[in-house]
Amino acid sequence: MIDPKLKVLQMVARYGTVTAAAEALHYTPSAVSYQLRQLAEELGVDLLAPAGRGVVLTAAARVVLRHADTLHAQAERAYAELASAVGEPTGLFTLCGFSTAATHLLPPAAADLRDRYPQARIRVMEAEPAPCFDLLLSGDADLALVINTAGTPSTGDERFDQQPLLDDPLDLVVPEGHRLTRLPRVALADAAEEEWIVGNEGGTYHQLVTTACMTAGFTPNIAHYADEWETGTALVGLGFGIILVPRLARINDWSVVRIPLRGEPAPARRIMAATRLGRRDHPVIASALAAIGSTAATLQPSSRAA
Repeated sequence: MIDPKLKVLQMVARYGTVTAAAEALHYTPSAVSYQLRQLAEELGVDLLAPAGRGVVLTAAARVVLRHADTLHAQAERAYAELASAVGEPTGLFTLCGFSTAATHLLPPAAADLRDRYPQARIRVMEAEPAPCFDLLLSGDADLALVINTAGTPSTGDERFDQQPLLDDPLDLVVPEGHRLTRLPRVALADAAEEEWIVGNEGGTYHQLVTTACMTAGFTPNIAHYADEWETGTALVGLGFGIILVPRLARINDWSVVRIPLRGEPAPARRIMAATRLGRRDHPVIASALAAIGSTAATLQPSSRAA
């Protein structure tokens, strides 16, 4: 319905280079360059200008992109209306999300869609928040569960529809017998002098923890790095430090205690449901969002569990 060459231009704008856009689109760089040349000839304008060893978008390209975003959103609404009119949806629908969401929220939704729409194919992909937006933009995913980070599009980005799903509080996890276990709730600053276990630099979890600590007025003394909750809590249980763990993350088999945090605002990660603008109205995606919302309402495990 929409000229695919506009999608190519969007991806070059997103990634900044022809090579990166080609990789995201599963094209060759030469194919991307060819489509951009074709689009420029059809429009009678230059879309790219040389800049050092790379290229930059021209002013004309940015005008085209602004209208392309509007066209794609309208096309998504048209597809949604058509799907509602023809009855049984068919085709591939992909749900993606970061690890906790992929574990607790997406599988039940996928099972519900499988039963509700037997003619459709449902796929689940685990991905970090920034790649989730890339999957949406490239058309490789239809719905993403994400948290906003420095590397993700803002909630005001007009290419996407981002709606809050639930707030997932962060709990402090300490070894059994730790001095802080005597308190029913603690401020993050109470743990400022502790040794910390955080995710690897550049990852979503690293950003989440360091931002929370800095907001509380200190820089964490990082002793160990672990991206997986099980690895981090194993280190905590053996006395190597403390860790922040989202309430939805399950931790088992280690001698640790979760302690809820106090403070305004209490540290939490906001889980968002994101689609391409207009895609939310598709009946399959609307059903997925309803199923995810129902599951989310039941997923608030209690803290202070050893």
